[in-house]
Amino acid sequence: MPREYEYIEHTGDLGFKVYGETREALFVHGAKALFEVLVSPETVEEKEERAVTVEAGALDELMVSWLGELLYLFDTQGLLLKRFEITTLTENRLEATVRGEPLDLQRHEIKTTIKAVTYHQLYVREENGAWEAQVILDL
Repeated sequence: MPREYEYIEHTGDLGFKVYGETREALFVHGAKALFEVLVSPETVEEKEERAVTVEAGALDELMVSWLGELLYLFDTQGLLLKRFEITTLTENRLEATVRGEPLDLQRHEIKTTIKAVTYHQLYVREENGAWEAQVILDL
């Protein structure tokens, strides 16, 4: 199985590169990488479901909007997410169903606090039929 993502060092922050055979896989792997920064995914159960829709001017901006919306769900509702199903993905719009559960400090240990998903060194590109993105998080 090809790698989904890898973390990269960035001064004072944390970044990751995400890989996918399709754009949809790329965005799913980005979401998984984001939540693995927060919590060990094996501790999260799929108890609740939410619909998520984001729009942006370009595909790279859409990645930031998507991850930013998922981080917003965690920040405002304490929702830890584990499963991400993209139902619509264009250059400017993403619709998805996400599943997870509310933060339970008895079972979940927050590994790192994320302040924001940034545009710093951001890219989303296709090369030789495969997709790659880079995202830097402000910690």
